[in-house]
Amino acid sequence: MSEPVSSASLCWCQVPVPQELETELLCVQHFLLGIEHDCAELRRETAQGKTNTIRQSEIVAYVKTTAMKLTQVATGRMRLTDDYKRRILTSFLTLMNLQESLERAANRTPAMRELRTAAVPG
Repeated sequence: MSEPVSSASLCWCQVPVPQELETELLCVQHFLLGIEHDCAELRRETAQGKTNTIRQSEIVAYVKTTAMKLTQVATGRMRLTDDYKRRILTSFLTLMNLQESLERAANRTPAMRELRTAAVPG
């Protein structure tokens, strides 16, 4: 894989950092692993119903900015191996699943509130 790299940018694993990921200081592999890890944690958080509207908007912002960064990596000047292309597509799918999970949680929240208030005698 050939990739344009700035002279001093190395990931903590000592692999060159592509131009598109200079602000993150991560190589493509660690960037993709980070997305997978973060999405798993955030999906778990939303599934457990621990997200308020402020947190949900933070997660939406994470999905959007991460998808944009992932797009830059995927369409950037570096030549990606087929394995990286597959992993990038999988990361997009993971972000989309997180978005759907968040939407389901947001739709569940008002229904849960209605059930709670109906169950409380007034």
